Amino acid sequence: MHEEFMEHAIRLSLEKMREGHGGPFGCVVVKDGKILSEGWNSVLAKNDPTAHAEMEAIRKACDALGNFQLTGCTIYASCEPCPMCLGAIYWARPDAVYFAAARNDAAEAGFDDSFIYDEIPLPVEKRKLAMIPLMRSEACEVFTEWKKNPDKTLY
Repeated sequence: MHEEFMEHAIRLSLEKMREGHGGPFGCVVVKDGKILSEGWNSVLAKNDPTAHAEMEAIRKACDALGNFQLTGCTIYASCEPCPMCLGAIYWARPDAVYFAAARNDAAEAGFDDSFIYDEIPLPVEKRKLAMIPLMRSEACEVFTEWKKNPDKTLY
């Protein structure tokens, strides 16, 4: 059954790439043996750098479930998730992720995320993109209020 879901994700990657939506990436979210949502790279179609296949599939699945977590779900991605998608996947908390192509396969096709992986562990002052702290104490006041709120939903 895993192969069937992965075939679907790969088929989406090919079809939607050919239709001009964006890069060759597809994804499905499965729950209880059925496809709950599907996504494909829509970066070009939506002019949205976050419209990756996994992000699109996660958004649709959470909407369908009425929940911000994908507990009990499995993600099938046509390629190893990029750092952004990987972060979203961890936040969504699915049970497992299956992927087909590896990140080095994507890099060979022109989708190289290694610069992001290299930047993440660096201190903010050493990153290539200017990361400038500003108004920390004011922002931390909001966190203080959040911590005191007895009705907050932790996630």
